[in-house]
Amino acid sequence: MEREVDQINVIPLVDIMLVLLVIVLTTATFITTRQIPVNLAKASTSGDRQDRPIVVTVTAEGRVFVDDRVIDEEQLEIVLAPHPRHLPVLVRADKVTRLERFVVIVDRIRGLGFQQVSLEVVRT
Repeated sequence: MEREVDQINVIPLVDIMLVLLVIVLTTATFITTRQIPVNLAKASTSGDRQDRPIVVTVTAEGRVFVDDRVIDEEQLEIVLAPHPRHLPVLVRADKVTRLERFVVIVDRIRGLGFQQVSLEVVRT
């Protein structure tokens, strides 16, 4: 009563491939140039920068990031101190960020001697 297997069962292979596909698709959404989710404000005009600026991000929750590294707001001066003052600083602030918080951060950056401080927006 022995039965020989004439076919290969591909159902487990298809299951594994579908799971791998789901894993790849979900992780691919996290691999982006901007890893910190910020809903940027919209503007009718915006400038295109050719040089690589220092990126300071303020999230809707109020967390501060410098070049995709989370910092305390008190550490802003310490983190920016080694950078040359001629480099531009790009501030990415969530559109629901309070204006007062944004102004305080920009004021602290300009107080360190950075003159090229700009806001990143989405062109409409």
